[in-house]
Amino acid sequence: MTSRSAAARIDELRRLIDDANHRYYVLDEPQLPDAEYDRLLRELESLEQANPALRDSNSPTARVGSAPSGRFAPVQHATPMLSLANAFSESEVRDFVGRIERETGDASPAFSVEPKLDGLAISLRYEAGAFVQGATRGDGATGEDVSANLRTIRTLPLRLRGQAPEVLEVRGEVYMPKAAFERYNAWARDNGQRTLANPRNGAAGSLRQLDARITAQRPLAVYVYALGEVRFAKAAGPLPPTHSQTLAWLRELGFPVSPEVDVARGVDGLLAYFARIGAVRNALPYDIDGVVYKLDRYDQQRAMGFVSRAPRWALAHKYPAQEEMTTVESIEVNVGRTGAVTPWVRMTPVQVGGVVVSRATLHNADQVARLDVRVGDSIIVRRAGDVIPEVVRVIEERRPVDKRGRPLHAAYQLPGICPDCGSAIEREDGEVVARCTGGLVCPAQRKQALFHFASRRAMDIDGLGERFIDALVELGYVRSVADLYRLTVDDFVAMKRRADELSDSVPQTVKGGKVATRWAENLVGAIDRSRKTTLERLLFALGIRDVGESTAKALARHFGSLAPIMAADEDILTSVPDIGPIVAAHIAHFFAEPHNLVAIGELVDAGVHWPEGAPQRASDGPLAGQTVVLTGGLESMSREAASARLEALGAKVSGSVSKKTSFVVAGEAAGTKLAKAQELGVEVWDEARLLAFLAGHAH
Repeated sequence: MTSRSAAARIDELRRLIDDANHRYYVLDEPQLPDAEYDRLLRELESLEQANPALRDSNSPTARVGSAPSGRFAPVQHATPMLSLANAFSESEVRDFVGRIERETGDASPAFSVEPKLDGLAISLRYEAGAFVQGATRGDGATGEDVSANLRTIRTLPLRLRGQAPEVLEVRGEVYMPKAAFERYNAWARDNGQRTLANPRNGAAGSLRQLDARITAQRPLAVYVYALGEVRFAKAAGPLPPTHSQTLAWLRELGFPVSPEVDVARGVDGLLAYFARIGAVRNALPYDIDGVVYKLDRYDQQRAMGFVSRAPRWALAHKYPAQEEMTTVESIEVNVGRTGAVTPWVRMTPVQVGGVVVSRATLHNADQVARLDVRVGDSIIVRRAGDVIPEVVRVIEERRPVDKRGRPLHAAYQLPGICPDCGSAIEREDGEVVARCTGGLVCPAQRKQALFHFASRRAMDIDGLGERFIDALVELGYVRSVADLYRLTVDDFVAMKRRADELSDSVPQTVKGGKVATRWAENLVGAIDRSRKTTLERLLFALGIRDVGESTAKALARHFGSLAPIMAADEDILTSVPDIGPIVAAHIAHFFAEPHNLVAIGELVDAGVHWPEGAPQRASDGPLAGQTVVLTGGLESMSREAASARLEALGAKVSGSVSKKTSFVVAGEAAGTKLAKAQELGVEVWDEARLLAFLAGHAH
């Protein structure tokens, strides 16, 4: 097959498969038999493998997911992703509608109404009809780039149908259908995999997997419900005048929209919809925690405007939480993977919302103090949306007392020592969450600490992924980061053999089959190569709270070696550029913890080493004070290497373009950052100019 005929056939196969996906997942009108669908997909995969130049990130074959990405890049939303005001009573809904009627002069305003899905809010960006980027909500202004994971969701269109705007940004919700959630957990139990806690957490956790191939295995879906940025080509027409018409238009473009969306008029119409959806809530194929009312006409939305970060023309009407009474048997704490200490109660089992629960969260020490929860208390437990119930209040009149009328049990105090590792538990001023300080040695944090330590931008131990780390920890081979450097090929082979024997409790990825040693040799080799690192990588790998890559680089340059960093107090640390008092306190506390010093000493004993030298001030370089942005691919070096070279010359490398950007380096397939630079008049360098500059300033 010639290159031209292969390209034509690939285009044809992509159209056929995209159409089949749309009919199956969006229209619920499948027309292509499964066997024929599989045959077309295999043919497409074969042609793309034979013609790598014709591969496309939006091909249907991208649904299987890509290799681990390392970290999620920040995404600045073109228009903010706003929150919604909540209503819990009929009177609040009446107040909402009455305010709109008064301010718009419309005695019977129309509302677009829809279920409020219990999932993860996302933003999807399309250019020329093709999906280019997807991001989480984040703080509303900046989210995380989860494009690779979103491409695996089969209900999400990778190419739009019909005439699409030049730029179209839509907002929606990623969720996990109830039936799919149950099927996945049944499969996970049968195959020795971890089950998911509930559909909402399953959706959120799946979408934030670093390995998109894991996301591809999860049964996720998406519904869209709003617009973000929209830019039409000159010849295209305007947007529809109402939200309900916009949803119909989005359906025509190929987006999945909830079949329960409707239009209601006035307060009576809204309350009737609330009651109708509430009656079928348990029968819906997805979890909801309320319904959403949006003023339908866009001109009326503009007239109502916004308050704070919420629109005045929209409201989330929540269903009543489900509550039950039970008794506290004990109060304990859980240390999470990031060191957060969460108090919780063990209670007499009670059925809440159809589920028998025996523990409930108390969230944090402030909540414990506010509720004054004690052993033996009668409490009200609520389960609303989340599977993990929470303690709502204590029924004090039922509190057990002695003969003198005094409480039998003292008020609960959060422990000062971690129950898992003996490290100090600290809570900084102004913070709600208390944390265990034994990040490198705490068993509760061990897996997360090891995974971060081995990650590509830390110690870069290739192949040592999360599931191998799970097995190493659960089978007792690794208790600290230094233990990684004591592992042998025999240890890995023995781990695999033990995993086979304990197949019900160990990840499937390390099981079965004839034992081969090549994989073990590769892992041991990767671990050995990581012994030689840099100071900035080591600092980042240690997992010090709030010390990311840029802060680690700043510390390495400012001090030159590890010893003065370990000895520095908070005042000295705040003299480092871009390090404020909070981060300085985290660094000082980390190195004041004896367990962490022991762990660092063990790393040195294990042969981990890094070059140390004189302090290097960024102000010494030719790019001191300048901000540089990299976009697109570079042929001669990786983006990481280019960033390191520029930073060594004093530059600050940023992920977004602004008026303060000094210049942008644009490589192959540069995208929106290049366009933003041109729009703002920021200087743009190509790769040749960058290489010439670096060559002229080589040491």
